[in-house]
Amino acid sequence: MKVYTKKEEIAKVTLALKQDNASVGMVPTMGALHEGHLQLVIKALETNNVVVVSIFVNPTQFDNVEDLEKYPRTLEQDIKLLETVSTSRISVYAPSVEDIYEGNTTSETFDFDGLEFEMEGKFRQGHFDGVGTIVKRLLDIVKPNHAYFGEKDFQQLQIVKKLVEKHAMPVTVVGCSIHREASGLAMSSRNTRLTAAHKKEAPFIYKVLKTAKSKFGTESAIEVLEWVDNQFKANALLELEYFLIADVATLKPIEQKLHNKKYRAFIAVYAGDIRLIDNIALN
Repeated sequence: MKVYTKKEEIAKVTLALKQDNASVGMVPTMGALHEGHLQLVIKALETNNVVVVSIFVNPTQFDNVEDLEKYPRTLEQDIKLLETVSTSRISVYAPSVEDIYEGNTTSETFDFDGLEFEMEGKFRQGHFDGVGTIVKRLLDIVKPNHAYFGEKDFQQLQIVKKLVEKHAMPVTVVGCSIHREASGLAMSSRNTRLTAAHKKEAPFIYKVLKTAKSKFGTESAIEVLEWVDNQFKANALLELEYFLIADVATLKPIEQKLHNKKYRAFIAVYAGDIRLIDNIALN
């Protein structure tokens, strides 16, 4: 498996592949890879000749310096994990901060038609400018035919689609379903930092989401919101940051349930000092 650290190198490789009419897929990651990432790579390999997996902990999307410092960096393990899928059809792009930002580690400013101000945007100032900056740069460097993102970060997925649309980028963004542990907990690099007690309790999040989905079919949105809030008030180990039901297209919180709209429930929970997010389609 070839690992590239310079943008000029990976750009040259992918350009040559596309000139030979090969299809290039891309899976952007921040490393600390797990089975959820592998599922994205496997999906990408189904429809592309070669897949580029970028591994880069992007400083501009962290609003918490401590969180950035603690984020696991496990490049050697990540490469070994990718080799269990393929050794010949996957290339890794693992750049330095300097290679990406060239001494100017700041975010561009984006307009995502309001998507950036909902949910995570309310709690993580500047986060989606950081996401937009790194995704745009990676797509400009690699120029893949398809780029794959998980639905666990559903807001990010919608924002990336908006980025590609507004900047007329020649790439198809593919959303992939959430990959879960056997317990139901959404797979995340942060799960490895959970204490034993929090790891045991964390599947409660998905359990609540599934029940909320069931309730949404017969109860009002307000009743579902109140029920979820009460569930977490009674839980001694998990602290609810937010739970909301939003329109899939606009991500705006529901005001009145309409039959011609698609809705999704979104949640953010603290398990000690580890922040976990999840979501579920409601209809």
